[in-house]
Amino acid sequence: MEALSHAHSGLRWVLLVLVIAAIIKGFGGISGNKPFSAGDKKVALFALITCHLQLLIGLILYFFGDAVSFDAPMSNALARFFLLEHSSGMLLGIILVTIGYSTAKRADNDKKKFRRIAIWYTFGLLIILGSIPWPFMEKFKNASIGWF
Repeated sequence: MEALSHAHSGLRWVLLVLVIAAIIKGFGGISGNKPFSAGDKKVALFALITCHLQLLIGLILYFFGDAVSFDAPMSNALARFFLLEHSSGMLLGIILVTIGYSTAKRADNDKKKFRRIAIWYTFGLLIILGSIPWPFMEKFKNASIGWF
């Protein structure tokens, strides 16, 4: 489980870079008159795949790891964060990214594809960023939450 935990923590950086790249490409495509290329689609797809891989690893850690305690009281901020806030926030963020990719794939013109990726991925990213257990957050001061 230790290796999966480190993979889950380190893969967040890949996810953030790919989602931000897809968002930049999306907003760039909205403002310019360029076609939605295979490269644009690949960046959005790799961001989506990374989100789903993170979800899969996170679910394994959620049910089989030791970071989430189903017996802990909700008054424990760290336990509540991992049991509810992190898991539900990440799930919602990944759902928004998935909706963005799926609706962009079915859009009938390139501007709509770029717009859907840009908007849905941005909302997903904001929720994901708010759900990451950042080491500088007050509730993690005494926990062993690292950058990787």
